[in-house]
Parts: sequence; structure tokens; C-alpha cells
Amino acid sequence: MLSKLKAPAGANQKKTRRGRGEGSGLGKTSGRGGKGQTARSGGSIKPGFEGGQMPLQRRLPKRGFTNIFKIDYQIINIGDIAGAFKANEIADPASILEKGLLKRKKLVKVLGEGDIKVPLTVKAHSFSKSAVEKIKAAGGAAEVI
Repeated sequence: MLSKLKAPAGANQKKTRRGRGEGSGLGKTSGRGGKGQTARSGGSIKPGFEGGQMPLQRRLPKRGFTNIFKIDYQIINIGDIAGAFKANEIADPASILEKGLLKRKKLVKVLGEGDIKVPLTVKAHSFSKSAVEKIKAAGGAAEVI
């Protein structure tokens, strides 16, 4: 019966009442330790804060640079494409993404790892030389988008 349901023994505990005398075990500082910023309500220190001292991340020298013109490709091997498509099909980024071979919609570069035996038309943003050779050897075509 639903009316007779009870929580198992030890499941429900009373809330600890803090700051109710030393005998309770949680008197005086109420489990907050000593004084200062962390003992106050809402008092917290940001990660990396060193008490006003110059933080380590600002003391260390900065090195290198980020090239803002770098083209970030998502790579896929020709062997993976060959295994997912049938002969004379068109393998473009949208259909490759649909088959679950790519993680997200991004620029695609095809590399020559693996073998291809069926003729395919592969459309991508970039190809390696070995990938183009293998696609053409199988009777397919490599088209740059």
C-alpha cells in the first residue's frame, strides 16, 4: 500500500544545528575554521588569486603566437570513406557527416591512409597527394570544393 511506505532506517537525518554551544561540537566558529575572508558568508577567493601578490600566470613569460590565418581542417582517411560508401556514389562533407564519420560541420581534408577499391567521387576542401592518387587509381574523382 502506498499509504504505508516508509523510508529505510537511517535514510532521514536531522539537520545539524550549528553555533549552538561548544558541547554540540559545532559551536564557536560553527565549522568555518578561523577568522578572515573564508569565514564570512559569500567570502570566496578566485582561482589563481595569491593574496595580492602578482599571480603566477602573470609572472611567467608569454611565448609564441597564434596564426590568425591558420585554416583548421577536420581530417578523414580515404580508407574510412571507402568503407562507408558504395561504388559510384558522391562522398561530400554533408554525406560523410550523415554517415557519422565526421564530428562536426567544418572544413574537411582527405588523407591517403587506407585503401580504396571502388570508384567514388570525393568532394572535400583539401586533399593530400596520396589521397588523390588512390582515388584516381580506383577510377574515381577528387573534387576540391
